[in-house]
Amino acid sequence: MEKSNTTSDFILLGLFKHTGLHLFLFTVVLAIAISSLVGNALMILLIQQDLRLHTPMYFLLSQLSLMDIMLVSTTVPKMAADYLTGIKSISTAGCGLQIFFLPTLGGGECFLLAAMSYDRYVAVCHPLRYPMLMSWPLCLRMTVGSWFLGAADGLMQAVVALSFPFCSRREIDHFFCEAPTLVRLACADTSVFENVMYICCVLMLLVPFCLILTSYSLILAAVLHMRSTEARKKAFATCSSHVAVVGLFYGAAIFIYMRPKSYRSAHHDKVVSAFYSIFTPMLNPLIYSLRNSEVKGSLKMWLGKCENIKHHQTWSFCSR
Repeated sequence: MEKSNTTSDFILLGLFKHTGLHLFLFTVVLAIAISSLVGNALMILLIQQDLRLHTPMYFLLSQLSLMDIMLVSTTVPKMAADYLTGIKSISTAGCGLQIFFLPTLGGGECFLLAAMSYDRYVAVCHPLRYPMLMSWPLCLRMTVGSWFLGAADGLMQAVVALSFPFCSRREIDHFFCEAPTLVRLACADTSVFENVMYICCVLMLLVPFCLILTSYSLILAAVLHMRSTEARKKAFATCSSHVAVVGLFYGAAIFIYMRPKSYRSAHHDKVVSAFYSIFTPMLNPLIYSLRNSEVKGSLKMWLGKCENIKHHQTWSFCSR
């Protein structure tokens, strides 16, 4: 039984209903979310532990994993609690935090993926100048800039969206709070804010996306001119991983934020939002680990260390 809301809180209608099929889908989504958290945490651990991975490329990758962990943690615990308890209310402060963190992490990933594409462009097209063109200070500035630009967008959306007066019906047809869905409940003219938000979303998506397309177009041209088959395979393996991540993330984000109002559907928005906020974060560590020999080597070495520690503890226990 779903419990009714008697306060001024918002109501999240959620992604699933209480049917057998939806219970199965909920279990699958929860398993994907847990896998995402474990996979990204493992990726950060491997990069932290292996000195060979202490490079700008893997530092940026660790930041991507951190953003994915936070993205899943922002939506899934609340969604799971709502479904299991039937209490679907969310406070204004909780709604504001979700509105803040989702653009912060989503926008941050847009700029971070652009920084990663620049890193690969320098590594492939200007390998001898890599230490100068992709120095640690520049890498740190790009990382901080990605977080800052995302946070600025998130703060703007949260403050403005919650400043509108809302009608008595405070039901949000989603499984988390986001500004485009929330402003539909406002009892005021939100057209100016919606237009500004649309322009901001277009800029935050298209500007980094154009930089990414330019970088990988130059990389492709350089790879095709490589004489060494081995070098060409290594470049393709590394860059194809990045392109796969970019395609998954930007495809879902463009579908959500750049469609005209007349083509929007609450059901489609919820499904695609689940894809980019839950499913894509799980794929990122899988794509990078399966397509990257250095990450696979680091994982094997780490598993070997864990096995040796286990054998040592077992031997010590038996020798007592």
